[in-house]
Amino acid sequence: MQPRLPDGFRAGHWTHPRGHTGCTVVLAPDGATAGVEVRGGGPGTRETDVLSPASAARHVHGLLLTGGSAFGLAAADGVVGWLAEHDQGHLTRSGIRVPLVPAAVVFDGGALDPDGRPDAAAGRAACEAASTEVPARGRAGAGAGVAAGKLLGPEGWTYTGFGAASDTTAGALVTALAVVNPVGEVVDADGTILAGARGPDGTMHRTADLIRDGHGFADPPSGREATVLVTLLTDAILDRTGAWLLARAATAGVARAVDPVATPYDGDVTFALASGRVEADAFALQVSAAEATAAAIRDAARPH
Repeated sequence: MQPRLPDGFRAGHWTHPRGHTGCTVVLAPDGATAGVEVRGGGPGTRETDVLSPASAARHVHGLLLTGGSAFGLAAADGVVGWLAEHDQGHLTRSGIRVPLVPAAVVFDGGALDPDGRPDAAAGRAACEAASTEVPARGRAGAGAGVAAGKLLGPEGWTYTGFGAASDTTAGALVTALAVVNPVGEVVDADGTILAGARGPDGTMHRTADLIRDGHGFADPPSGREATVLVTLLTDAILDRTGAWLLARAATAGVARAVDPVATPYDGDVTFALASGRVEADAFALQVSAAEATAAAIRDAARPH
C-alpha cells in the first residue's frame, strides 16, 4: 500500500542545499505515547531516557532524525523552540510549556562539514515544512547523505536515503519511516542485495563474505560510522510499555532488511509513537511493525 501518516501526525524535511545532510521531523498529536529501542553499538541520541516506561514523562511532542552526527542534535533545539511557540509541550507549574523531542543521528557528510551541519534553524525549517503527507522519499531530509556497504570505503558505497512503508492490522495503521546508513547491505525479501559494498568492477559483495576474506575496518573506522534509524507511527492505543515493545518489534524488521545488523559501528535506533485513537491487538501490531520496518528500509534503497 502507498505509505501514509496516521491521522494526527505530521512530518517534514529540511535538506541542505548541497545535498550532503539534512533532518526530518515528526510532530506528534496531543497525548502521543512513545518508546525506543537502541541496538547499535554507536548510537547518537538525545532525550531517549524520557521514553523509558519508568520515566515520569507521559507524552512526547515531536521526534527528530538528523544527519551531522552529534553536531546535528542541535537541530532539536529548533524543534523544541518551534513547538513552544505553537503552545505545545508539557505544562509546568510556572505556566511554561516544555516540549519533549527525542532525537537520533546518523554520521553523514554533515558530520564532516562545520559550515553545513543541521542546526536549530534546520529543525525549525523541517517543522515549517511538516504536513500530513509522507515527506519525500529518497535522498532528502535525514536521508540526504546516507549510504550502505561501508567496508570497501567511500568509492564502494551505494547511496540510499529516506524510505517509508505502511501496513494495516486489526483496524490500526502502522507506518515506518527509515533513514538507512548501515555498515552492511540492504537485502530484499529474496536475499538480493539492493544496496551494498561495490568492488572496482561494480559487483556488490556481501559484507559477511568480505569479512571472512580479511576485509575489515581500521581501528577506529574513521569516516565509516553507520546507523539505521526507524520511526514507527501508529494510531493504535498503547501505553508506554506497549510503545517500547512496538519499537523493539521493529528491530526484527531491521534484521530482515540489513545484514549484518546492530554491529559495533552501527548506531541503530528504533522509535515508536502512538496517537491512541484505535483499539488494536498488541501482538498483531508488533507483527506489522516488523513488516513495515523491513519494507521502509528496502524502500530507502530503491531509486525515487
